Amino acid sequence: MYGNILLSTDGSDVARNGVKHGIGLAKALNAKVTVITITEPMPVYYGNGYASGWTPSREEFDHFDAAGKERARRVLDEARAMAEQIGIPAELLHVPNAHPATAIIETAKSRGCDLIVMGSHGRRGLTKLFLGSQTSEVLALQL
Repeated sequence: MYGNILLSTDGSDVARNGVKHGIGLAKALNAKVTVITITEPMPVYYGNGYASGWTPSREEFDHFDAAGKERARRVLDEARAMAEQIGIPAELLHVPNAHPATAIIETAKSRGCDLIVMGSHGRRGLTKLFLGSQTSEVLALQL
């Protein structure tokens, strides 16, 4: 049925449930598993018109990147432990400085994944409009 499953996580409780479900599914189907986490680039405001923006220093960029790598390491270590507990190997991937939905789709295509498993916070209405949903965006871009 599915031979290569991509599991996306940001470390949240909802994403953790998606990873757990995906690992169980992979075990049942004897499928390959890749777990991906993405860290977005540092937001920079350059300003417009008369207002000057904010440009971070090299030190601030470095600190931001280091914190993102550390968070990704913790998220992926947790996913590795979940896979080991169930008894399957998992490839772990951190994609830094990327838009999550785009990175998920590009990774799924480049690695030949035939299923993407990810959690959704289930936001609706204005909350969904303002906060967005990477799951919704992945679905929309895949169609």
